[in-house]
Amino acid sequence: MGKLVINSFKDFEEYTGKELGISDYLAITQEQINRFADATLDHQWIHVDVERSKKESPYGTTIAHGYLNLSIIPYLWAQIIEVNNIKLLVNYGIEKLRFNQPVPAGSEVRLKARLKSLADLRGVAKAEVQAVLEIKDCKKPVLDATLIFLYHFV
Repeated sequence: MGKLVINSFKDFEEYTGKELGISDYLAITQEQINRFADATLDHQWIHVDVERSKKESPYGTTIAHGYLNLSIIPYLWAQIIEVNNIKLLVNYGIEKLRFNQPVPAGSEVRLKARLKSLADLRGVAKAEVQAVLEIKDCKKPVLDATLIFLYHFV
């Protein structure tokens, strides 16, 4: 489908209620999980201890932190949409976030996004985006949430 290019509020508004796109798949590696554990000081064994996870984890392997899955959304979002003619983008909030299933190390994930609503707040576009993170070849989503972005158009 290619990246969606938005140049104005009016362009953006045309996508209200529509799918915006789907990112490429991104592999979640053990190295990435370990670096995230170091960055967040969350070294729970289910994320970083490969041998123990093989024996004791109900998943048979290590899993990515839920917040790691959430933190890759901006990277995947940038593959879906390019918003031009803005002076500022603010991550305003997340509503109704649900972690539906774990992401085993080595899995590939992608983002699907749909524009739920767009409001003009005195020149600032408030976009509410339904975001779903999926694992390749798996029907149940990893997470779903409403992401709220503020786009300050020039």
